[in-house]
Amino acid sequence: MQTATIHELKKELNQLRPAQLVDICLQMAKFKKDNKELLTYLLFESQNEAAYIESIKHELDTEMAEVKSPSVYLVKKSLRKILRQLDKYIRCSGNKQTEAELRMYFLRQIKAAGLPIHRSQVLSNIYNGQLKKIKSAVSKLHEDLQYDFGRELEEVGAGDWY
Repeated sequence: MQTATIHELKKELNQLRPAQLVDICLQMAKFKKDNKELLTYLLFESQNEAAYIESIKHELDTEMAEVKSPSVYLVKKSLRKILRQLDKYIRCSGNKQTEAELRMYFLRQIKAAGLPIHRSQVLSNIYNGQLKKIKSAVSKLHEDLQYDFGRELEEVGAGDWY
């Protein structure tokens, strides 16, 4: 089976009745958990992005509270698990400001937890990778927001980034 293009899919979906669209959406939600999460975001969360961000921050707080471990290996595994979940939330939103804000919050949580990011190359790479992703997202925002996020980046250790 060859996959249709977005244009072809849009054309077909425009010809369907609302009841058929609902059935198709429900079938997609049953097919894969990611589809269900995206549909949940689009239906319930997308109207209030600030509340969505706050709920993710709250979840991130609880996850970061469990990271405290003497083993760098376990810290690395925990951070990667948190990042996988964070990436999923960011992908659902698709908003660069939300991405920058959530990744910045993640870095602030790492600093606040006092994790040994400079003691391990892997942890340092995770931290620096998030800094790069923040810089990339911020570069696509309005100049005023770039300035605000630039100041926050200096606080988390990115130095003069622009």
